[in-house]
Amino acid sequence: MVNFKELGLVNTREMFAKAMKGGYAIPAFNFNNMEQLQAIIQASVETKSPVILQVSKGAREYANQTLLRYMAQGAVEYAKELGCAKPQIVLHLDHGDSFELCKSCIDMGFSSVMIDKSHLPFDENVAVVKQVVDYAHKYDVTVEGELGVLAGVEDEVSAEHHTYTRPEEVIAFVSQSGCDSLAISIGTSHGANKFKPEQCTRNADGVLVPPPLAFDILEAVEKELPGFPIVLHGASSVSVEDVATINKYGGALKDAIGIPEDQLRKAARSSVCKINIDSDSRLAMTAAIRKTFAEKPAEFDPRKYLGPARENAKKMYIHKIVNVLGSNDKL
Repeated sequence: MVNFKELGLVNTREMFAKAMKGGYAIPAFNFNNMEQLQAIIQASVETKSPVILQVSKGAREYANQTLLRYMAQGAVEYAKELGCAKPQIVLHLDHGDSFELCKSCIDMGFSSVMIDKSHLPFDENVAVVKQVVDYAHKYDVTVEGELGVLAGVEDEVSAEHHTYTRPEEVIAFVSQSGCDSLAISIGTSHGANKFKPEQCTRNADGVLVPPPLAFDILEAVEKELPGFPIVLHGASSVSVEDVATINKYGGALKDAIGIPEDQLRKAARSSVCKINIDSDSRLAMTAAIRKTFAEKPAEFDPRKYLGPARENAKKMYIHKIVNVLGSNDKL
């Protein structure tokens, strides 16, 4: 077994407490490869922001669990090399689907895990989360649970319809499971196509505008759980510019719609202290790669198209940290 502290990582406990007190949210950026990891670390160091490196079950299988452990350790050392004396980096399992997966991640150096049994009846959800908590807390690993179901598709997570979190259930869930943070459903959604066009309106430029987030539910949850860390999943904003670039150079992203950034900024000022962003990174990288291939069709050196992809992702990460989450200058 490798404990996360041996890798130089931290858990989310102190990080979330500071975020709630300071009125900002910690960026939880999913990554699948070296270029995304480099861009995340560069952005977090340049903006002086704590960061959560987030890995799905599929990403862990793609990267290999042993390589992933050393990538996380390397990320800490890379941050130091870039000038950050005390990096605040979490390695987090996103949407863990079983106790066995969570245990394996904990044993391989993850400092935080999410166990997602939100699709199960309340009592079954609580029971599995508690099982993970009982194991994780032995090693000071923090645990995220979820109440409510997000619609959309991303990696292994798929749901046709969303179910809003019921505020009247949150106290019992947290007290019985012992989880350290709670992911709630207030209208965010997974993937690049978070809403159907018929759910939206169009602004003066013809851009689809999604329905607003259910801040009344968030406020009700905060009232029930004052000072408790809340998490938002499915919070990519789906850049209109990146989607346009992808489609311009041969892509076929129809009616891709995300969460407006002003609503995420509002959420970040509340007890929402972790906001997950995955699709925006995928779109930023794909836009840059498609542009390079279109403009330089003879190019075959991966560094020549993954380099620009990394830079475009880094620009997006910095924008999110500074203008959306407000986590800059917090180290």
